[in-house]
Amino acid sequence: MQRSIIMAGVAALALSACGGSQASDESQADTASAEEVTAIPEALAPFGDGYPNPGDVCRRLGESEATSNFLDDSATLVGCPSEAAAEALGGTVVGNIDGVRLVSIPMGDANGGMVLPVDAPSEDALVAGTDYNATAQVRCGFRNAKPTRTCDAGVKRRWGEDGTTLVEVQKPDGFKRAIFFKGTEPYGADSAQSDGSAGWNFTALRNGDEVTIRFGPETYVIVDAFVEGG
Repeated sequence: MQRSIIMAGVAALALSACGGSQASDESQADTASAEEVTAIPEALAPFGDGYPNPGDVCRRLGESEATSNFLDDSATLVGCPSEAAAEALGGTVVGNIDGVRLVSIPMGDANGGMVLPVDAPSEDALVAGTDYNATAQVRCGFRNAKPTRTCDAGVKRRWGEDGTTLVEVQKPDGFKRAIFFKGTEPYGADSAQSDGSAGWNFTALRNGDEVTIRFGPETYVIVDAFVEGG
């Protein structure tokens, strides 16, 4: 009788240990799952459909009160909902806000995600339904803000008789800004009295294979490959 009681106790302890282990595993899985689906709050100004590719869990972050101290003209700021996703980007984790890892990625490593050709056929062909040789998204900023937004753009290569290339950028206000290039070097932009741009200064700063153009309160970052084609 005593032996039966002891055996029953051992079995109960084994079941309890098994159940505890299973509960622990489930708890860890729930924690990992929760980490993966951490929402990126609007306070971080997320934009785009995923980074570095559409559908990815990380997203680029724009300028806001929460991100202003982490933004850098020479780097892209990205928010990731998990440690694993942040580490996969290869940048530097510079902060953690509400469970979102802030990753700073140098522009040289991020160019692939900065300008995404929608359609770039041979240099003499046109993108279907347009008069552009290629279309893309370029980094842009307005009202003296950093170029943390993206704008649709189209390029007309050898647009002028002198070989000038024209890049037109679609602005948020519905108007387009035309930027003129000789080779891959920008030298001016269209202006008008109506929007006050006639008196704006035009400057261009090169960084490797991309150039940052400042025209009055507007900023555009355009890579050479978009201007000259492959």
